[in-house]
Amino acid sequence: MAGARQRDTRVLIYSHDSFGLGHLRRCREIAHHLVQGESDLSVLIISGSPIIGSFDFRSRVDFIRIPGVIKLRNGEYTSLNLPIAVEQTVALRASIIEHTAEIFEPDIFLVDKEPLGLRGEVEGTLRYLSEKGVPCILGLRDVMDGPELLAAEWLRKQAVPALESYYDQIWVYGLPQICNPLEGIDLPDSVVKRITFTGYLRRTLPQVASSALPEAIPSPYILVTVGGGGDGEAIIDWVLRAYEQDATIPYPSLLVLGPFMGGEHQNEFQQRAGRLDKVEVITFDAHMESLMAEAAGVICMGGYNTFCELLSFDKRAVIVPRTEPRLEQYIRAKRAQDLGLSRMLLDDGARDAADMATAIRNLPQQPLPSESVIPGLLDGPENVTKLARQWFARTGRPQLSLASQQQQ
Repeated sequence: MAGARQRDTRVLIYSHDSFGLGHLRRCREIAHHLVQGESDLSVLIISGSPIIGSFDFRSRVDFIRIPGVIKLRNGEYTSLNLPIAVEQTVALRASIIEHTAEIFEPDIFLVDKEPLGLRGEVEGTLRYLSEKGVPCILGLRDVMDGPELLAAEWLRKQAVPALESYYDQIWVYGLPQICNPLEGIDLPDSVVKRITFTGYLRRTLPQVASSALPEAIPSPYILVTVGGGGDGEAIIDWVLRAYEQDATIPYPSLLVLGPFMGGEHQNEFQQRAGRLDKVEVITFDAHMESLMAEAAGVICMGGYNTFCELLSFDKRAVIVPRTEPRLEQYIRAKRAQDLGLSRMLLDDGARDAADMATAIRNLPQQPLPSESVIPGLLDGPENVTKLARQWFARTGRPQLSLASQQQQ
């Protein structure tokens, strides 16, 4: 193009984020690794997370927050804050996503987990970018759900046709010898050939250390984390009852309730912890890596990001996975236990306090994850960067379009 000049490489990341922290935290990590490996690369994240502004972002990483939605217990979605129908909210989100892609002109479009986005909201953007020759990548965590459940969900959402039509590659942030998220899905050979396992996304300590650690909690402590907290009440209650009924537990615990835990539950847990000498409670910390790095062991639900942190900081863990509405955490926890990476404690509904007290006592004596040697386990960041570079090389150094030059 006459008069065109080179511009920085650009990656657009989409994360639907109807609830919880998992998708946002994974996308943020990927963005940070990409800009760290490429000095002339910028990343823009589109997210529906209501607390995305609570996190810090590296230079050349920014975000756009689209109107939020939330999934109800019956499986339906509703608008998070706006008093409008969810169909209007999704249409508004879809329009923002597509117009962002048109103006930002990404060189790669990376979609997290949902092939067509929430209720199909990214299909228009996928079609537009595909027609312009922009590589579209689907990023998947190591486990999605039980094979039968995922097959039914993807059939309903027309996910496989979307993979055939729009996606140039599928990055699985894990290893096939641990978990294959698409096991049981009938995929065409053309799609299977596009799948690449990257290894898990290794975490590092944040540039800004956590300031949320209470002075009253001595080291070594047990970290209890339930992610976003929206469905973590049972585990927090179980740990508290263990300390309430067994004052001889030798290790103190720091409980992180999560920003999405209901206020009534938060108040109850804080009051109960206030009566215990060895338990401290905080609501949320955007630098969980710092808290985990200092812990002697971890009790958690076993979401993808927490699992990556356990491996990255070589932390002994007892995983208490949820089994509803998805089997994701259970599948991951069971496989991790089989490989000697962590232990699993199943929630049987009764939640005997003595069982949790025993788990806490034994936790610091468990084998370290690093004692199980799995080649390539945490190579995700390097492999994601390498894959992105391959796409940049195929499409060539991006040129500043005439429209963009006129805007500048």
